[in-house]
Amino acid sequence: MRPRRRQAGVLSIFLAMATAAMLVAPEGAMARHRARARTAGVSSEEAAEVAAGSGLSGQYVSACVMEPVTGQIIFDKDMHKPWPLASMTKMMLMLIVAEKLHDGSLKLSDQVSTSALASKMGGSQVYLKEGETFSLDDMMKAVVVHSANDASMAVAEYVAGSGEAFVQMMNKRAHELGMNDTHYYSPHGLPPAPGQQPDVSSAYDTAILARELVKYPDVLRWSSIDVTGFRNNSFELRNTNHLIRTYRGCDGLKTGFYAKAGFNVAATARRGGLRLIAVVMGSPRKQQNFDAAATLLSQGFMNYYLYAAAKKGAPIDQEVAVGGGASSRFKPVWGADLDVFMKHGQEKSAVKIAYELPAKVQAPIKAGQEVGKGIVSVDGHPAGTAPLVAPADIPQGGLVSRLIGRL
Repeated sequence: MRPRRRQAGVLSIFLAMATAAMLVAPEGAMARHRARARTAGVSSEEAAEVAAGSGLSGQYVSACVMEPVTGQIIFDKDMHKPWPLASMTKMMLMLIVAEKLHDGSLKLSDQVSTSALASKMGGSQVYLKEGETFSLDDMMKAVVVHSANDASMAVAEYVAGSGEAFVQMMNKRAHELGMNDTHYYSPHGLPPAPGQQPDVSSAYDTAILARELVKYPDVLRWSSIDVTGFRNNSFELRNTNHLIRTYRGCDGLKTGFYAKAGFNVAATARRGGLRLIAVVMGSPRKQQNFDAAATLLSQGFMNYYLYAAAKKGAPIDQEVAVGGGASSRFKPVWGADLDVFMKHGQEKSAVKIAYELPAKVQAPIKAGQEVGKGIVSVDGHPAGTAPLVAPADIPQGGLVSRLIGRL
């Protein structure tokens, strides 16, 4: 009996120690999360949610988180699984319009008229009447903020002549972007009628599309609107993306829902100079969808940051020869800031900088003239590039310098 009692005593001590460890460890982990949160701009509430894990499993079908400058994926769950987009289909319409505004082939002041077909779109709408006309800017607010299907069709017809022609443009652009999990059948994402196919994409492809969208200020202007008026303020547009109201730094992008698709969201937020994109698809409930996206964004902001690898105007540690100039050599300077995406705890020694420079640059050289580029890698992986420029004018030298420069 005594050996058994001794074993029981040892077991009791072991269990007590294990219990104490379990009680202490979470608190220590929480403290570490909170300390990191302070430097990452994440609130203590967000840190607690992230540290607790938030029970994300089962809240969605697929998801991913991307840093848009490098395109690095920092979270992935079945991100290549094709899934019905619902109204996130409108993101490609947003991109095509933004690109055409940028190249000047469209203007925000363009007047977009409503066809009979556009006026009959169901689902979310602003109740456009046949022949009713609004500026492209107002139509895009209806598309992005209110997810209006009638406005989506009106814009598609204005840009391409018909909804079918616009869908061809959508699929062509998706192919150009390498969105291999994507196929569009409509400009708006309404549930398919019998015999039709649903618009499909993946979390990864949607992040690729979002990465393009955040390059355009007009897109973020539209997608960050909380509430605005339409039709002389007789109709209220309220953003379907609740995160712009509830998640600090969120300024886009788009939601989507119908029964077979579940709730989808492509969300982007910017904190402390770092922008992240989270895509969550197939949540059974709306709030689960937003909560999952918010938690994934917070995990990203807590665990990653932007490291300043180069500062605009700072000289590099390498010289370039000048041919036929008043000066024989100069040190290029960085032509732009270059921040790279780093994980907290990653050694700075992982950052390496290489230069692509010619052996000689012929005078005259103008201040700010690009002469090469700097390439930054992290742990051997490309992380960013920036131009290298001349810091000052270097005029031609005298006859002797010019002759020597030709040698």
